[in-house]
Amino acid sequence: MRLPRLTKPYKLRDYKFSLVLLIFALSVIGVMVVGSAKASVQNKQLFGVCVGFVLMIIVSLIDYIWILNFYWIIYAAAILSLLSVLVFGHTANGAKRWIDLGFTTFQPSELAKILLILFFARFLMDHKDDINDAVTLIKYAVLAGIPLALILVEPNLSTTICTALVICLLIYVGGLSYKFIGTVLLILVPVAIIFLSIAIQPNQPFLKYYQQKRILAFLEPEKYASDEAYQQKNSEMAIGSGQLTGKGLNNNTTTSVKNGNYISEPQTDFIFAIIGEELGFVGCCIIIALLLLVVIQCILIGMRSRDLAGKIICSGVGGLIGFQSFINISVATNMLPNTGVPLPFISYGLTSLVSLYIGIGFVLNVGLQQKKYQ
Repeated sequence: MRLPRLTKPYKLRDYKFSLVLLIFALSVIGVMVVGSAKASVQNKQLFGVCVGFVLMIIVSLIDYIWILNFYWIIYAAAILSLLSVLVFGHTANGAKRWIDLGFTTFQPSELAKILLILFFARFLMDHKDDINDAVTLIKYAVLAGIPLALILVEPNLSTTICTALVICLLIYVGGLSYKFIGTVLLILVPVAIIFLSIAIQPNQPFLKYYQQKRILAFLEPEKYASDEAYQQKNSEMAIGSGQLTGKGLNNNTTTSVKNGNYISEPQTDFIFAIIGEELGFVGCCIIIALLLLVVIQCILIGMRSRDLAGKIICSGVGGLIGFQSFINISVATNMLPNTGVPLPFISYGLTSLVSLYIGIGFVLNVGLQQKKYQ
């Protein structure tokens, strides 16, 4: 019997069960920590893990090369989803980032990250011989700029930055010359310094007031201790109070920063503060190690990919997980200004969770099609 085009006769021994186990471990810890942070959403997080796990397995058995034949449809889906939230999305805290589906909310920018990785994987593979040509670079900049602009106007600066970092990583993996990279850095570094210098001045035209205030709070935390720097200071205190092994999940300690409601939305952006307080330094190290191993696994699978597109998919998904992890943990430990980026597979948020599972599914499929089967 002839198999459909969207799948192939894979071999079970090539399935990367080690990556699946790492994701499973992170997800189990995530469900437990989310439940401790806010018990009312634990079942939703568990539901998201189950749905995501099933989708990951299904996607991992679909030939990514077949999927990439529809790369322009994938790009159109990403753009339309980002446009839809601007039209149909509901406003919360001055931002339109979510579409209310009744039973849950959908955040298009999270799924768009995965769709853009797929699109640019095929685009860069098609242009691997002329990747450094001016015309190709202009096309790439325009195609990348459209979704980034749509995310920025939500407004969602943190997701814009994270997505931009991933897009830059993709073209680097695609073969961008070091000469061009060096030239761009020579221009961007001084421009970034000038931008930040202007951004912290009164009546600056680039950032919204709350965005500027977060940067100022990071630079002068004592001045903003009662408002913008409040969350991060409490997050630091929570992580430090956990000491070596933490106070335990679902504890009722009166000295708990979480139990005192000193951290708002602890199940999402500041979930690492809960990990630090309740699982301690050991728990923090375990989470960081698991996330690092996931990123390394993605890179190793990409290095053995049968083509450039597979390598870019693995690098993109691994980079996305790495960038989001770094930003989330850095915010929780006051190493970066306060911004909202979920901790992969840990933070509460069904769209982010399921989207990352789908991304890992594509990485697993790349792993099933190693160079030896060409």
